[in-house]
Amino acid sequence: MAHCESIDDLLAFALDAVWRAGRVTLAHFQTGLAAERKADNTPVTIADRAAEQLLRQLIGQRWPGHALIGEEFGHSGSIDDGGYTWIIDPIDGTKSFVSGVPLYAVLLALVKGEEPVLGVMHFPGLNDMVYAARGRGCYWNGRPARVSAVASLADAVLLTSDIDNFARHGRAAAFQRLVDATYIQRTWGDAYGYALVATGRAEVMLDPAMALWDCGPLQVIMEEAGGTFTDWQGRPTIFGGESIGTNGALFEQVMALVGEREAP
Repeated sequence: MAHCESIDDLLAFALDAVWRAGRVTLAHFQTGLAAERKADNTPVTIADRAAEQLLRQLIGQRWPGHALIGEEFGHSGSIDDGGYTWIIDPIDGTKSFVSGVPLYAVLLALVKGEEPVLGVMHFPGLNDMVYAARGRGCYWNGRPARVSAVASLADAVLLTSDIDNFARHGRAAAFQRLVDATYIQRTWGDAYGYALVATGRAEVMLDPAMALWDCGPLQVIMEEAGGTFTDWQGRPTIFGGESIGTNGALFEQVMALVGEREAP
């Protein structure tokens, strides 16, 4: 049976589904769970697969006409017809998860064509939820969320996931320029770094390489919070394979320092 696809219905569904998937991950968290290594040497666990399977089941039951893209089980349905597609990352930050660190997230996004409609970041180990829908604003545990008003890089908190990645992707010099220009630098990374920017607790978060499921919820969340989410050329997109999130006030200063890609 078809269901009305109002943005409020879609967001309410997404929040409930992600919370339920988060409970699946918590059943395995800090239990000494064994991790396999995928071809790219990143870890995957039974918790990743179980959480994605649940999300796929819930989406298929409620929105059977929608397409799906997930990190662990690929895509299903037509993803090129301009319709709705759900993007799933069952555990973003699996390295944190298998290390017993609660900064991992369950990510769920909905796009129509290539336009972000809504995004949810749930951090089960922290009992945190950051989410947004287009035109509805950004929220952190039910409260309106906004980026910070910091307007100088000299006062900014700079975040990333993995410092070594910058050299591997020809971005080491750019990252060092940002390190030299900012006040505090930390590796509170993966989705958590973008959540910190969206909620005003940091100003810049960037990664030189990102999969689509890593980016899925981030553009709509960052923009609805008053910030920016772009590729390294400054184009607003979740399809760029790389990402820079800012509080908006610092966007031009950040882009001025990023510059051209150097040889890795």
